[in-house]
Formats: sequence, structure tokens, C-alpha cells
Amino acid sequence: MALSVERFDHVVLNCRDVAATAAWYARVLGMTVQTFGPSARTALKFGAQKINLRPIGALELDPAWTTGAVEAAGSEDLCFITEASPEEVAAHLTACGVEIVNGPVTKSGALGDMTSHYCRDLDGNLIEIAVYPKD
Repeated sequence: MALSVERFDHVVLNCRDVAATAAWYARVLGMTVQTFGPSARTALKFGAQKINLRPIGALELDPAWTTGAVEAAGSEDLCFITEASPEEVAAHLTACGVEIVNGPVTKSGALGDMTSHYCRDLDGNLIEIAVYPKD
């Protein structure tokens, strides 16, 4: 029997300032900030997923941490799905003082066409907020 992957459980996002990054994702994307583990690491929860935040230089702080081959902030491109309308996404980002760098634009997601707005988080990661059409 071949291995088959079911879903993502979590991703890890390298960041310059864990507290500031957590606050941005909570304020702009409505994620819940939580701490976990013996070293009180920070995660962002939403739906059945989470993003663990790892500070740049974490390996120097604790050799038990593991990271990808390149430890860099601002190199990610993340897409999040919302039930809000595209107009509500644009209004919310604007109200939060977040610059929309592209959108609304039609993109192809895992489930078909969707309407996306793009912005950047505090580290410069590209954040796509997408809306699938209602059936």
C-alpha cells in the first residue's frame, strides 16, 4: 500500500518578531493566538489548522528546534480561504490599514476558481485571502 497524505496539520512561519506577527494575524485575519509546549512557543489557530511561529535565530536559542534548510522571514506565499465576500475582504483589509497589493483577481485554487486579494504581513510574506463562489 502506498503512502497517501490526508491534509496539512500545521505550517511553520519564520518571523523576526513573534509577538508582533501573532498580533498582526489575530487583528487582520482573526486567528487565535495560543502558546504550547514546555518553552511556551506561539501558534496561530484557525479552523482545524495552525501556524507555528518560529523566531529567526531559534536554533541558536534552542538546538532542539528544527528548521528548513534556509531560515528566512518573508519568503512565504500563503493562501487563506474565507466565507466573507470579496467586497468585505477589501473593506476589512482597508479598515485594518493593510495595503492590498493585488486584487480582486480571479485565481485557480484547490477547489476551482476563486476571487483573491493579496497583501503582505509584517515580514513581507505574500498573503492571499480568497473567496470561493457560493453554490
